[in-house]
Amino acid sequence: MDYSETNRLSRLTAILIQLQTKRILTASELANKFDVSKRTIYRDIKALEQSGVPVLTEEGKGYTLMDGYKIPPVMFTEKQANALILAEQLVLNSKDASFIKDYSEAIDKIKSILKYTVKDKTNLLKDRTQYNQVIHQERNSDNLSDLQNALTNYKLVKIEYINKENCMSIRLIEPFAILNSENWYLIARCRLRNEFRFFRPDRIQKMEMLTEKFEPHNMTLQEYFDKYN
Repeated sequence: MDYSETNRLSRLTAILIQLQTKRILTASELANKFDVSKRTIYRDIKALEQSGVPVLTEEGKGYTLMDGYKIPPVMFTEKQANALILAEQLVLNSKDASFIKDYSEAIDKIKSILKYTVKDKTNLLKDRTQYNQVIHQERNSDNLSDLQNALTNYKLVKIEYINKENCMSIRLIEPFAILNSENWYLIARCRLRNEFRFFRPDRIQKMEMLTEKFEPHNMTLQEYFDKYN
């Protein structure tokens, strides 16, 4: 197998990963990412289709994978696996218990598909870099995971919230973004105040994710800051 053929197989695999990672991609985006022509991408997409991969073309939008289609697990290199294990330490520093639980479960699934040699090495790395004071430190919130879910599914959330003056109020909020700067912060449109507000998850006393959905706020985080700051 010559270099050009090997290079193409690598690119086809990478395109598959990109299609599974993002909902839709254009030929131009793929061409720019892999530094090839759009004609080459057209040929690659056709090759994937001929091999049985259900790539769908949305007219005027781009390419997407058929809903429900799964490709085999990605095989991580040792360095990539080590990076994920080290990133776990950053997550363990989070003060939100739900976020830690979800990340730890994800790491366990990732480790389950690693080659035995890589798995042994990452387990050793984890044992040598984990600190009890991080694992057992006090958690002051347990709702970040649900807030992420509400944000991505445009679900209205009802909260009992205590502000910095220690006054409690009931709010209906539309989650927009989650930030971290020493503490976690949620940016959400508050229906009580009819404006965007910052909320600290650790001050949410009770939270209910409602079935009612809100209209997506069609702006980027940078556009939000440009508009409201």
